Amino acid sequence: MFSVEWNGDLMRVITGSCRGKKLKTLEGTDTRPTSDMVKEAVFSIIQFDVSGASVLDLFAGSGQMGIEALSRGASHCVFVDKNPEAVKIVRENVSDCGFVKESRILSMDSIEYLKTAKSGLDIVFVDPPYRMGMIEKALPLIEAKINEGAFVICEHEKELMLPDECGELVLRKRYKYGKIALTVYKKAERDNNE
Repeated sequence: MFSVEWNGDLMRVITGSCRGKKLKTLEGTDTRPTSDMVKEAVFSIIQFDVSGASVLDLFAGSGQMGIEALSRGASHCVFVDKNPEAVKIVRENVSDCGFVKESRILSMDSIEYLKTAKSGLDIVFVDPPYRMGMIEKALPLIEAKINEGAFVICEHEKELMLPDECGELVLRKRYKYGKIALTVYKKAERDNNE
């Protein structure tokens, strides 16, 4: 039922303490693992902000984005997915990579989680089912939970054009890779002249 293959492309951790580690993923079309090319692009943007970061992997699927962040030195990651099979895969992948202590894995709706989540996040990965308006619902809730200078990385269908700003979230970059797109936001930092 489970497979470590996705369209012939092996899912693995790209770099860091778990470099080359194979990850399991769900079969089927509901979960779309992020390709290595897209993952490389994401982490090249945030590479200097990952170490010690508090991370949230929403609509976690296999958990590969959060695991990649932990492999690169993030201090903690919360994984959220409402699909029990996905949550099982996340648990297996987190355990296989030795990140149980640094992880919290929740089986619940990602939007509902955001309503009660603690603030203080540094990096948020958002990769929901396509064409359901989930990112638009999530962004205002995320904006209230993250630190100044935090990154929000949204993976979505290429046809979706997200706004340049959402509250204090400001667009940093847009990328397109085949049928998918990345929209990267950063929360504005206030000038503190002390």
